[in-house]
Amino acid sequence: NYRIGNIDATVIAQAPKLKPYIAAMREKLAAACGIDPEQVSVKATTEENLGFTGSGEGIAAHAVCVIVS
Repeated sequence: NYRIGNIDATVIAQAPKLKPYIAAMREKLAAACGIDPEQVSVKATTEENLGFTGSGEGIAAHAVCVIVS
């Protein structure tokens, strides 16, 4: 009887700029997980030219999901 309480995701990318896509990403993640979009937070950030993400060689993501009973 466990369910998703909320999801908090961060995408780390120097490019492309993701702000125009955040709302759609929240909607799609919520639909895929069967939850309300209000339960999903998606943020985008850069690493200011540090590491492989900062140099544009790749994209990374971190996500935390709270599971409630």
